Amino acid sequence: MQMNWLDDVKWDAQGLIPVIAQEVGSNDVLMFAWMNREALQKTAELGRAVYFSRSRGKLWFKGEESGHVQTVHEIRMDCDNDVLLLKVTQLGHTPGIACHTGRHSCFFNLYQNGAWLISEPVLKDPDTIYK
Repeated sequence: MQMNWLDDVKWDAQGLIPVIAQEVGSNDVLMFAWMNREALQKTAELGRAVYFSRSRGKLWFKGEESGHVQTVHEIRMDCDNDVLLLKVTQLGHTPGIACHTGRHSCFFNLYQNGAWLISEPVLKDPDTIYK
C-alpha cells in the first residue's frame, strides 16, 4: 500500500485529524474521535476503526475493551482535507453501541426549549461493558 495518500491529509499542529463515525444503512452519526497518521494507516489496513486517544496518548482500537468494534466500509475526507468520515458497521451488540455510556450514539443530548434532554436510552449498563 502506498503511503503518499496519508500526505494529502491536513493534520493539525498535534498531528491529528477529527473523525466522524457514521453508521452504514441508518446514517446515524455514532461518534466523534481523533486519528493520527498511524491510526488512519491501521484503519485502512485492517478495515476496522483505530483512533488516537488524546487522554491516554496512544492508539485506541475501537472495541478493544468493550467488544464494540467498528468495521469500516469507507473512509472519506472533506473538501478541505481536514476532517474524516468513516462509514461503519457497529458490532458487539444489537442495536450497535458506539458510546461509552452504553448508548447507540454519543450524540444523545438533544437541545429543546432551553435545556438538554437525553434522547436515547442506555442499551447496556457501562459497568457491565468495561471491566
